[in-house]
Amino acid sequence: MDNKKIVLSGIRPTGQLHLGNYLGALSNFVKMQNEGLYDSYYFIADLHALTTNPDPKELHTNVRHILAEYLAAGLDPEKSTIFVQSDIPEVSEMYLLLNMHVGIGELMRTAAFKDKARKALGITAPNQGDDDEDVAKEIIGASTNKRVNAGLLTYPTLMAVDILIQRADFVPVGKDQEQHLELTRRFARRFNSFYKTEYFKEPQNFNFGSAPVKVPGLDGSGKMGKSEGNCIYLRDDDKTISKKVMRAVTDNGPQEPNSPRPDVIENLFTFLRIVSTPDTYQYFDEKWNDCTLRYGDLKKQIAADLCAVVAPIREKIEYYSANTELLDQIAREGAEVARESARATLDEVRRIIGFRV
Repeated sequence: MDNKKIVLSGIRPTGQLHLGNYLGALSNFVKMQNEGLYDSYYFIADLHALTTNPDPKELHTNVRHILAEYLAAGLDPEKSTIFVQSDIPEVSEMYLLLNMHVGIGELMRTAAFKDKARKALGITAPNQGDDDEDVAKEIIGASTNKRVNAGLLTYPTLMAVDILIQRADFVPVGKDQEQHLELTRRFARRFNSFYKTEYFKEPQNFNFGSAPVKVPGLDGSGKMGKSEGNCIYLRDDDKTISKKVMRAVTDNGPQEPNSPRPDVIENLFTFLRIVSTPDTYQYFDEKWNDCTLRYGDLKKQIAADLCAVVAPIREKIEYYSANTELLDQIAREGAEVARESARATLDEVRRIIGFRV
């Protein structure tokens, strides 16, 4: 019997994957997969993507994009279960059942919901010290034609179902998802308590043993992200990467020897630290400290080293994207494995609730 712990993670198909996704998450998933210490489940969260009401054709295309990028990054269907969320109908049924044990208030208090609802309705975020409950009331009663869909509110329930239905022990999440993982544990405890069972275990965040890689944005901001438009995408060609890097925000250069680097320059040195050799980093660090650094030279080096990282991944993306039959086969076979475990969980949940199985 396979007694390995289960690790699960998913990415919403809302656009192409970028370097931050790869270095911050996917490369660790590949390493974990290849170590063979866990049963790994990686899925494409297309049900979650419905909270933004995507165009159906665009959604279908994005699912294929993410699947090809998963494979190109090194996820192996022979070693991991790779599947599309909507191919597991058991998820949707259990989503309904678990929602019966989730309170509207606790969902409305989640930071992610309030932030996304404010953005959707054009509501200004409260200042520090303001009553956050007033914002919640404004979201409910906003006098606007815009709306916040119920799927956005119950996003944490669906995330909890993704985790619990596969009996996951560990879920690698960033800081912005830690609250949702805590809600998953709360929902599991509540279900167990209500039905006087110990069926669901409480999943934990996965610690890779080192601080996660934080890839900065090229616009001077602290984090690379699709919504910020400051990304190096895994599909970008060399020319596009070079153009993006050369447009990166800088300043007037070092004014005094050994002076601290401002954030926008430290971001560039973070790229060096991530994708260049230690000798290269040391060379430009010395140039900064003796006030002889030329930003054009620094950017050209970063661009060249980024291209060296992205190019082999891009070539594999192009290969998998052109092999639609292979993508369909991998998704189909992954769904068969994921559905088997999901069905077993749902059957047991239905039995515990008192439904006929």
